[in-house]
Amino acid sequence: MTQSDSKLLSSVERILTDTKYSQNYKELGWSGTFWEYLKIVEEDPQTARNAYQRLYDMVMASGTTEYVDAKKHIIHYKFFDDPDDGGRDAIFGLDVPLMKFVSALKSAAKGYGTERRVLLLHGPVGSSKSTIVRLLKKGLERYSRRPEGRLFSFTWIIDEKILHEGKPLLGEGITELPSPMNEEPLKLLPIDIRTAVLKELNKGRSPEDQIQVEGELNPCCRFIYNALLEHYQGDYKKVLSHVRVRRMELSEKKRQGIATFQPKDEKNQDSTELTGDINYRKIAIFGSESDPRAFNFDGEFNVANRGVIEFIEVLKLDVAFLYDLLGASQEHKIKPKKFPQTDIDEVIVGHTNEPEYRKLQNNEFMEALRDRTVKIDIPYITKWNEETKIYKRDYNTVRVRGKHIAPHTLEMAAMWAVLTRLEEPKKANLTLLQKLKLYDGKSLPGFTEDNIKELRKESPREGMEGISPRYIQDKISNALVSNESTSVNPFMVLNELEGGLRGHSLISSEDARKRYRELLTVVRQEYEDIVKNEVQRAVSSDEDSITKLCANYIDAVKAYTQREKVKNKFTGQYEEPDEKIMRSIEEKIEIPESRKDDFRREIMNYIGALAVEGKTFNYRTNERLHKALELKLFEDQKDSIKLTNLVSNVIDRETQEKIDIVKTRLIKNFGYNEESATDILNFVASIFARGDIKDKG
Repeated sequence: MTQSDSKLLSSVERILTDTKYSQNYKELGWSGTFWEYLKIVEEDPQTARNAYQRLYDMVMASGTTEYVDAKKHIIHYKFFDDPDDGGRDAIFGLDVPLMKFVSALKSAAKGYGTERRVLLLHGPVGSSKSTIVRLLKKGLERYSRRPEGRLFSFTWIIDEKILHEGKPLLGEGITELPSPMNEEPLKLLPIDIRTAVLKELNKGRSPEDQIQVEGELNPCCRFIYNALLEHYQGDYKKVLSHVRVRRMELSEKKRQGIATFQPKDEKNQDSTELTGDINYRKIAIFGSESDPRAFNFDGEFNVANRGVIEFIEVLKLDVAFLYDLLGASQEHKIKPKKFPQTDIDEVIVGHTNEPEYRKLQNNEFMEALRDRTVKIDIPYITKWNEETKIYKRDYNTVRVRGKHIAPHTLEMAAMWAVLTRLEEPKKANLTLLQKLKLYDGKSLPGFTEDNIKELRKESPREGMEGISPRYIQDKISNALVSNESTSVNPFMVLNELEGGLRGHSLISSEDARKRYRELLTVVRQEYEDIVKNEVQRAVSSDEDSITKLCANYIDAVKAYTQREKVKNKFTGQYEEPDEKIMRSIEEKIEIPESRKDDFRREIMNYIGALAVEGKTFNYRTNERLHKALELKLFEDQKDSIKLTNLVSNVIDRETQEKIDIVKTRLIKNFGYNEESATDILNFVASIFARGDIKDKG
């Protein structure tokens, strides 16, 4: 074995030694008597919470942050950032819908009535409905393994000596039988005793936070309980001596407390998938179809007991299934074949798309379901920055190897996606692009937070239509694999987006297709403005040149405001301040002639205020002046760099050196690579070349 192999092995061994796997396994494998469990519940009544209480506590355990958006108080629930899985399923930009969802969970946890409803997530395709439910299921699995989320069930331990109708109670050769629906052990207590125990456990707890264990045992456990009660002539304590309480973890793979139901075609739908079915092999053992020991309580409702059940495309369910769903939500009961109603304790979450929900609204036979549904709209994201986060999570340097994604590529794709989801503003002086920027937190002259509230109020369906993130992801992927260059730029992705519109199956009208193409033109223009600005900044980011230009401007402004003359460094003569240089800078930030005196006094007052505080003026501390100086310097230098010559490929050595400096700044300061920096310089050069042609014309 080489030294490097030895080091590797020791590192692996250290990882295995450091893990808490064995300790966690031991804790999850705890089992004890019913009386030992009672002590656990007495010390920590939270272990006996119902499904809604546990789910709500799980969400709140991750913490919250609060902020104000357009005068609206927003709570952000960190649980939906998926912190335990590195943000893989993180939800972006949906804080308001998630507030409504968590509010429904809270109401259900406190027993205010929502616990008797189906929580229905409704929205367009690809709006994160199934991701939200996946987060809940994944979160519950983890939460149940932690001390604060632990829960327990029980197993019957009965030897073959205890008979029922002359045969072993559990069947020949069987001495253990886990509760088929993983029920709460406190349900084993007679109702009057359970009530007294719960009263003791709830001492000091507010009425809305009290632990409630409702309902009866499932038919199989009730049958065994009654048989033992008869065997021990009513001594329930001896009955409980046959109970072994065990820690349980919620797990979809193990079919414990988490279930998913997806409708099939109408011919293959069978309600036993939800409520369980007869085990015909056991009928030979126990002699009757109506013997609960011969029934498999393994339908999705049975499996989901104590946890959560997800209904995918819930409104596509056959009517027979809907009756089961209504009973499960309203009464917390299901009806297994040939058995009485059986109590369940689980959160029912469904999700559906817009067309299916419209069908529900128009179907009078579905009125009962509508009445038992809490609908929570999950729209597309309408904030540009939040939409961008989706693509940055999926297309980053870790996941995309061997390809450089040029700056603004993902941002431009996200901008177009959000624009397709926004409604045209009713205000004549506001463009759709400006509306997008207002929603994103940017400030525009003449628009206040009240205006943003009005914009949202006048467009209540915003985000319920438009382009799905999935379409954007598909086209970004296409751009990554369909060209041989080392980088992918916004134009490549925008071209993919436009090309895909021809065959997009979810675009129902030619008018919508035309609108989406027009919005791509808006995005291209915005990108053009962004890269022009970046190249300008790269050209004019010569510290020495800006500092000299700033010094000349400040000297001139100081002399102008104090009505003094400036000494010419070359002639030694005193001259009037250079009005031409002052105006050439001020015009870059659209300071009109009539306001030039105000602006100059503002600059001098700013410098004076800094001096009083013992601080030295730097052009970077004044954003407007900084921008004006950069634009002026760019104008002065662009001719010497001769960017327009890039288009004709006629470049002398001196110009090439200057262009290389600009390219280096683009790479270092703005995130381009060699290829994308060259592309962007060529693109901006072509813009300036077009401008020169127009000017000459």
